[in-house]
Amino acid sequence: TLLNLKIVDLKMEQTIISGSGIYIPEKKVSNLDFANSSFYLPDTFEQITQPSEVIVRKFKAITGIEERRYAAPNQVASDLAAIAAERAIADAGIDPETIDQIIFAHNFGDVTPESVQSDIIPALAARVKHHLKIKNPACVAYDILFGCPGWLQGVIQADAYIKSGQAKRVLVIGAETLSRVVDVYDRDSMIFADGAGATIIEEASSDQQAGVLAHAALTHAIEEVDYLGFGPSHNKEVDQNVRYIKMKGRKIYEYALTEVPKAMKGCLEKAGVGIDQISKVLIHQANEKMDEAIIKRLYQLYGKDDIPEKIMPMSIHLLGNSSVATVPTLYHNLVKGQLEGHEITSGEYILFASVGAGMHTNAMVYRMP
Repeated sequence: TLLNLKIVDLKMEQTIISGSGIYIPEKKVSNLDFANSSFYLPDTFEQITQPSEVIVRKFKAITGIEERRYAAPNQVASDLAAIAAERAIADAGIDPETIDQIIFAHNFGDVTPESVQSDIIPALAARVKHHLKIKNPACVAYDILFGCPGWLQGVIQADAYIKSGQAKRVLVIGAETLSRVVDVYDRDSMIFADGAGATIIEEASSDQQAGVLAHAALTHAIEEVDYLGFGPSHNKEVDQNVRYIKMKGRKIYEYALTEVPKAMKGCLEKAGVGIDQISKVLIHQANEKMDEAIIKRLYQLYGKDDIPEKIMPMSIHLLGNSSVATVPTLYHNLVKGQLEGHEITSGEYILFASVGAGMHTNAMVYRMP
């Protein structure tokens, strides 16, 4: 009889970001601090004869960067990450012992100011777990190396674990101290910064579609594998056996402009979400001009020349490029109302995207719960 019929639960299982936290180092380094620097060319190793103040001015025009943050001498990447993680846990209002996984995205491990040598044993995720005093052995802590898209790839991985029933709550961190691995004789050194962003990703139920809707990830590793990596100083007077972060800027720009918009569009199509439904686009803060070109190309793929005003918040002007930390930092500041002129509300859609060493590209469509 009708009286014996069970009520069907129409709630949908979702993966949501329930909390976020960041750590921005206190030390500010402005472009003016590079005015007396000596820069050298990458191919000929000759010193650039242009005055440093001219180089710095051109740098600002291209990248949009005015200043960046550096970690304190007594801090390493896992220290920054632990602070951001504590804040994300507090924001989510959860017991740390209920975390099933800690995924830590970085590139260079813990690097002290006195050395460019990477320290990754034990894994930085394990170090954060130790700092958080989590006793539960079932909380598995591990690192991922995925270039600048690392945090976003960690969220994608967390979503897969949650939706497959293997986890219910995951702490995903992106933290880096790039200031420790730069060649001070390389103009590109001015791009990089330090910072950390952390998020609690967890299972939730709702009668409305929300959370992670779709994602995409790509790796191009033929000639692209050499676009960003380690290399010797541009100054031949420096020990050439010591390696620093190096990149082929033009190659990266061309790759990003081609592959990132395609990945973003494919992700939107997979989610069944139209470009006009997107409220905000959060792109890895690598270079202002590059991000502007990416968003323009994305809308052109939809036959649109007009880009909505304030669709793409930027933080690179004051924070520089902190690699895996840029996107979670941008997300946190957006949802906490700390980006002037930008806000996001329940039901609105965010399109995430990133690109970096590998070359890796990824994207994610997320609907605010």
